[in-house]
Amino acid sequence: MDSRKNTNNVMQRTSHHNLATIANGDGVFLIDKQGNRYLDACGGAAVSCLGHSNQRVKQAIIDQVNEVAYAHTSFFTNDSQEQLAQHLLNHAYGEFSQVYFVTGGSEAIEASLKLARQYFLEKGKTEKKFYIARKQSYHGNTLGALSIGGNLWRRKPFDPILVEGHHISASNAYRDKRDDETEFEYGQRIANELEDKILELGAENVAAFVAETVGGATAGCLTPPEGYFKRIREICDQYDVLLLLDEIMCGMGRTGTLHACEQDGIQGDLQTIAKGIAAGYQALGAVLISEKIVNAIDNGSGFFQHGHTYLGHPVSCAAGLATQLEIQERDLLNNVKQQGANLAQAMHKAFDADSLLSDHVGDIRGRGLFLGIELVKDKNTKIPFDSTLKLHAKIKKKAMENRLMIYPMGGTVDGVIGDHILVAPPFIIDDENVTQITERLSDSIKTVIQEVQ
Repeated sequence: MDSRKNTNNVMQRTSHHNLATIANGDGVFLIDKQGNRYLDACGGAAVSCLGHSNQRVKQAIIDQVNEVAYAHTSFFTNDSQEQLAQHLLNHAYGEFSQVYFVTGGSEAIEASLKLARQYFLEKGKTEKKFYIARKQSYHGNTLGALSIGGNLWRRKPFDPILVEGHHISASNAYRDKRDDETEFEYGQRIANELEDKILELGAENVAAFVAETVGGATAGCLTPPEGYFKRIREICDQYDVLLLLDEIMCGMGRTGTLHACEQDGIQGDLQTIAKGIAAGYQALGAVLISEKIVNAIDNGSGFFQHGHTYLGHPVSCAAGLATQLEIQERDLLNNVKQQGANLAQAMHKAFDADSLLSDHVGDIRGRGLFLGIELVKDKNTKIPFDSTLKLHAKIKKKAMENRLMIYPMGGTVDGVIGDHILVAPPFIIDDENVTQITERLSDSIKTVIQEVQ
């Protein structure tokens, strides 16, 4: 007999927990079948930017289903994807020519890797095959995405079947900036690692550099130093290497601007978006594609050697367009900036006022409503807690008992050691929600640290 606690027919993410069953959503709250109301302070995985009961998006889905639910894109295009593509291009940062719609972040990365490779094939540069990313990066769980990702814990079981990936340092000023460096100098130093790696591999062999504009799940909202991405852009241009910006988690308004790269003043040749594009109401992701890549394919083979069954799904794209119109017309990016600043300030104040929390909250970082909290055993030395404690998992459990949803993870430092908490609530939160998040989170962290000490 199966000894797992879960006795239903679904293979869950883990067999060691009995999950509550969700019943409905109400604004920033999710409600289980027992009537418990959970404040969603992480948007699931930075997805639910509009909360869980937006009527405009739900109606757009219903209206699209009533017209047509699905038509394969080898036979037809559809108004929903055409209208959403036009909207995204009109509001992109920089010049993009076309949009490629998929059903999620990993698919967007896979499509981008293939687009980069095919671009160079069309240009006759057939040796361009290597991809460089950063340590502690996360770009998805499919095999191509894992191959370029830099998170050891996720990669290890599948290393024998992954293609070779190459990595430079993460942008982690909290742990890696030297005392004798300014933030700008630190950023230039680690950006120049890209040039070193390109020269090591041979510029004629390197296709693309892949980077999260603001590092997300595996390192807890690592923000780039001033000037870092501008130097990265220069290096990519110098050596004919494409820049692939991964904004699957940090994009579509999460950091206070529609695209995180706006705050760094650079454009990628390819940019992946997902999660907040349709706020979780439908599965949707996309790739923004620069004109030079589109032109190379159009003037060459004329055929992108790729495809999925649910490309440009009408219902998903209808949800995406309604989501983007809600964000724009309700000026929610302004609320992201205001409440993001309020939330960061409230957490600093609460943690600093408590001696235990002050000793163990090593860093609070991020942009907008995309905040990471790194926890340490010793604040002075930045030594992490013992990884066997699984501090992050204990805090998540306690937070759920406190009716708070957060997104903690272990392996923050190197994929093995370190703990952080990611906070990414819906764009619609108000002052009361900021207070609720701060109080419940403080209590959850403090209770667990007291238990493990």
